[in-house]
Amino acid sequence: MSRFTDKVAVVTGAAQGIGAATAHRLAEEGATVAVLDLNEDGARATVDAITAKGGAARAYACDVADFDAVDGVFRRIGSDLGTVHVLVNNAGVTRDNLFFKMPRNDWDEVIGANLTSVYNCAQAAQRYMVAQKYGKIVSLSSRSALGNRGQANYAAAKAGIQGLTATLAIELGPFGVNVNAVAPGYIATAMTAATAERVGATVEDHQRIASERTPLRRVGRPEEVASVVAFLASDDASYVSGQTLYINGGAR
Repeated sequence: MSRFTDKVAVVTGAAQGIGAATAHRLAEEGATVAVLDLNEDGARATVDAITAKGGAARAYACDVADFDAVDGVFRRIGSDLGTVHVLVNNAGVTRDNLFFKMPRNDWDEVIGANLTSVYNCAQAAQRYMVAQKYGKIVSLSSRSALGNRGQANYAAAKAGIQGLTATLAIELGPFGVNVNAVAPGYIATAMTAATAERVGATVEDHQRIASERTPLRRVGRPEEVASVVAFLASDDASYVSGQTLYINGGAR
């Protein structure tokens, strides 16, 4: 498949997990991928893996919660790669705790990394997209947007992404920009492994319990989320906008 030939895609939080899988998928389908991450070494590792397979990618170190840093890096991407056609907002962190014990800095950090970052990157990307009358924005929400014990900050951020997505679809749609979100359930990543550790479980036991609660009787893989992101970022989804698609194995 070559759905992204001649397209420039920006993927945030692409040093590992879903972000790295998405960067690989878009590159495999022809995109030139700007790999953004706070972890510069991790971003370079993703780029090296992509280029080793014949893909095109460049690494950029950026704190996506910092508006000025995002503005600067998108200007560099525009200079280096010409424009931005696709933005995948994947960057995020967790700082889990019961609400009554949650310190303010953990609230601020999670809102900044997970929600404010989407505002920052979408602001920067839409300049290119509106001018060229074409663009695709896909942001990572979560099943936790529906509420999850110990994740008041993360749930609020991920619910905010769904509202922001719906609103940007309304405002940017007249300029040929599709805006959507995906909301993964339990995906086997470093983030869910950290959650297992937080609750005192092994990764294997944590995944087993999640699998038993999921109709498909297994947890998801980053590549399975990446495939849905790629669909929404492609012209196959040209009349899909303002939607949040849950990727959770049928869980309710």
